[in-house]
Amino acid sequence: MFTESIPLRPFQNKRALLACFAHPDDESFGPGGGVFARYGSENVDTHLVCATKGEVGSHDAEHMQGFSSVAEMREAELRAAARVLNLGSLHFLGYRDSGMAGSADNVHPDALAAAPQAQVISQLAQLMRQLRPQVVITFDPIGGYRHPDHLAMHTATLAAFRAAGDPGFEPGGPAPFQPDKLYYTVFPKYLLRIGVALMPLFGQNPRAFGRNKDINLMSIASEQFPVHARVDIRRFGEQKAAAAACHKSQQGLPRRGPLGWLLRRSNRTESFMRAYPPALPGLRERDLFAGLS
Repeated sequence: MFTESIPLRPFQNKRALLACFAHPDDESFGPGGGVFARYGSENVDTHLVCATKGEVGSHDAEHMQGFSSVAEMREAELRAAARVLNLGSLHFLGYRDSGMAGSADNVHPDALAAAPQAQVISQLAQLMRQLRPQVVITFDPIGGYRHPDHLAMHTATLAAFRAAGDPGFEPGGPAPFQPDKLYYTVFPKYLLRIGVALMPLFGQNPRAFGRNKDINLMSIASEQFPVHARVDIRRFGEQKAAAAACHKSQQGLPRRGPLGWLLRRSNRTESFMRAYPPALPGLRERDLFAGLS
């Protein structure tokens, strides 16, 4: 599978952050957008892997004007968001959006969820060797909301993180390079539980959330992952919101009701679980580069 790499601004070649996500909008809607904006302002090289071009994402006919395919339209939205977030580079792995769990799109021959894991791991490990990030971030162990593509990227990124520094893994290409730290994006579940409790008061069903009513927030709120790092992004809230607004076909983020309140509260910081090095009890970081020279 061919990896398409798109440089967006000159690299500083000092500190570098690599995010391994699945779809256009993952970089803006969840934890990540504020971190991109903050570290971009600090001359960190910020790189984004997007495994698919969101071919299965819902959209209205008006969003397709001027585009020949959903993938082309979603890529244009992502490029616009990347410019807002001052990303250094963008990398497409070339897979097809797998759709939500249980859909026919899961078994499409080009779907990320159906791809050989070894192939995805190889692509990610080679990118880590080329870009040489000290910090890598990806989805948590349930992929945020159990999307098959998010789960695939979590598994592949974890394996690639380990393989990138192994001289015995695919020798002959870029020199082995071991990133220092791996984080998972996590959402403070106490806030989500508050939002879930309030939704019925506003006539909303927390078991059928989203444009297609296929996300069960009750189930997601029952999962709990430790938060080891909280990065202050208050100065970059408007920048993150502007990036999210670039994804017009996805209708942006809710502004009203309990989830609108929840998102405004959560946009003060972005939260991460540290997967490597293993976190000692009580670890509280304010910077993903903390402890690195």
